[in-house]
Amino acid sequence: MTSFDAIIIGGGHNGLVAAATLAKAGRKVLVLEAAGDVGGAARTEEFAPGFRVSSIAHVLNRLHPDVVKTLELEKHGVQVTRTDFMPSVALAKDGPPLVLHGAYGEVLTGSTPSEQSAWKELRAQLMRYAGILKPFLSRRPPDLGGMSLLETAALGQTVVALKKLGKEDMRDFLRVLLMNVADLLDEQLADIRLKGLLAFDATLGSHLGPRSPTSLLGLYYRLAGETGGAAGAQMLPKGGMGAVVAAIRAAAEQAGVTIRTAAPVARIVVEKGRAVGVTLDSGEVLQARTIISAINPATTMLGLVGSREIGTGFVRKVKNIRMKGDAAKLHLALDRPPHFAGVDAASHKGRLVIAPSANHVERAFNPSKYGEFSAEPVMEITLPSLSDPSLAPSGAYVLSAIVQYAPYALKEGWDAGKPKFLKAVMAQLEAYAPGIGKSVLHAELLTPADIEANCRMPGGHWHHGELQADQMLMSRPVSGWSGYDTPIEGLFLAGAGSHPGGGVSGAPGLNAARRIIAMKG
Repeated sequence: MTSFDAIIIGGGHNGLVAAATLAKAGRKVLVLEAAGDVGGAARTEEFAPGFRVSSIAHVLNRLHPDVVKTLELEKHGVQVTRTDFMPSVALAKDGPPLVLHGAYGEVLTGSTPSEQSAWKELRAQLMRYAGILKPFLSRRPPDLGGMSLLETAALGQTVVALKKLGKEDMRDFLRVLLMNVADLLDEQLADIRLKGLLAFDATLGSHLGPRSPTSLLGLYYRLAGETGGAAGAQMLPKGGMGAVVAAIRAAAEQAGVTIRTAAPVARIVVEKGRAVGVTLDSGEVLQARTIISAINPATTMLGLVGSREIGTGFVRKVKNIRMKGDAAKLHLALDRPPHFAGVDAASHKGRLVIAPSANHVERAFNPSKYGEFSAEPVMEITLPSLSDPSLAPSGAYVLSAIVQYAPYALKEGWDAGKPKFLKAVMAQLEAYAPGIGKSVLHAELLTPADIEANCRMPGGHWHHGELQADQMLMSRPVSGWSGYDTPIEGLFLAGAGSHPGGGVSGAPGLNAARRIIAMKG
């Protein structure tokens, strides 16, 4: 049997970040990836001959700066300047679009002077409040039952930051923290296009509508991330998200990490309450004193470990993690550049959002509560080949879109429902980009069921669990076990189902590795 200091299950970006961090600290590390390549939901894949696209995640907006620094990713090609920041374009059927420029709307165009002033004030408020939450989303959550001096000091810093807001802002922060996003937008804004864009961003990737309680948290989560040192900034990496994964992989391999692909794990070997190794599907057994799972927590604990090795209370909590996805992914191969009405050339390189109002987003959400897809879906569209022609053949183009709402458990089943949903999605695109349907050479629609199958992601949920108040911070993945530890000694969690959640941040992997290093694991 081959032995390592640490074996990491899952070669997505979090697994690779954890591996590189441990290897740089002197550990002998092996990464085991079930698929034929690393990257998970952040791979760049060919979906039609000559057409490549970021498979699921397609916008970089929260790669943690400590990951960039610790892994020295700039040396491996991850470099971001302000000129890379994407505008966010709120499309409108019957008029010009509204555009947020820079790092999430440092400049707003396409609206009235009064709305620009209102947005400037609201943006500043949102950034201040997201800044209060940011430290919680950046480090291991505190253990309320036995906080270390460092954790106590960190909480103290948050209290100081709250006090620095001033009495009025502090009261308002506590008032709006668990508010729904629609109510806050109605309080401060008038332009339905801007409210639609913000409502969409707050609920993207979640089983929530803008009027669902706590939906404002989704917007804070987005704004607590940063790119190139700017909060809320977003970009399309050249080469797709797979280029970011390639940089992380290069850092890991340079640090001495061994990576094996097409090596699915069948079981985590547990002896006397401690993880001591893994058994592969092939029957091969590998030993390590530390096992880190960067895949779904339910798959890890219930599938690879097995409920007989863990307490019934923990099993019940894990079984109750809500993780049924509501987002689909669309890829189109086009024979000509699409033209969205009223959108200039520069904005075509940004995020094009179809969410005409907060009420429209809410109406799009409603059917998913009953196992039905939206007849007028909302979506985030990118045209990556405009900025990176290598993604498509000469003279051709790629469209990539995240589409909501598409419930994982579709009542009629996705075999019957997928063609109907694709027709609804294309009708929406046609309304905003007339003629686009005639330019489609190939279409690929990935429903949550497809995402589950392709990425081994239960429920097709890219966060590996809803990002809602009861499944965040000290309750992620479950209450009592939020700090990457598990009831099995020597077994740690490091994927998107761990704190702080999904998105290509690398924070779960980095924090888990730091926890293991601190424990001398």
